[in-house]
Amino acid sequence: MAMSAKKRRRLWFAAAIVAAGGLGGWLVVWALGSNTMFFRSPTDVANQLVQPGVAFRVGGLVGDKSIRQGKGAEVHFTVTDGKGVVPVEFHGVLPALFREGQGVVATGKLNDGGTFMADEVLAKHDEKYMPPEVVDALKKSGRWQEGQNP
Repeated sequence: MAMSAKKRRRLWFAAAIVAAGGLGGWLVVWALGSNTMFFRSPTDVANQLVQPGVAFRVGGLVGDKSIRQGKGAEVHFTVTDGKGVVPVEFHGVLPALFREGQGVVATGKLNDGGTFMADEVLAKHDEKYMPPEVVDALKKSGRWQEGQNP
C-alpha cells in the first residue's frame, strides 16, 4: 500500500514537531545546567570534591580569629562547618552583619592554591535565619544544635 501525499505531509509535519520539541527541551536543559551553581560545605571543599575554576557557593561559619584585612578592600577569612575549613579571599565591602562565628554564604571559585576567591559574601540577616544549605552542612558536621544559634 502506498501512502497518500496527504498522509506523507502529516507524517513529516509530526516528525518536525517532535524534532523541534526535542531540540527545545535540550536547549532548556542545557541553559539550566550552565547556570546552576552548586552549594558545597567546607568539608566537601577540604576533601577536594571541587575542582579549581568551577563556580560554586560555600557556606558555614566565619572562623574564629580568622578575619584579616589585606590591601585596600581585600579581606581574608576562613569558613568552617566544624570539620572542614576553607580559606577565603574577598575584594569588596563585607555585609554589616559579617563577623566571627556568624553564618555566611560566599559565591566564587577556588584558585589553584586552594583559596576560595569570593565574588559575593552574604551574612545571615537576623538572629533566627540561616540559609538552609548552611544549616544542613552544620548538622552533618555535628556543630548545629536545634533551637540555638551557633
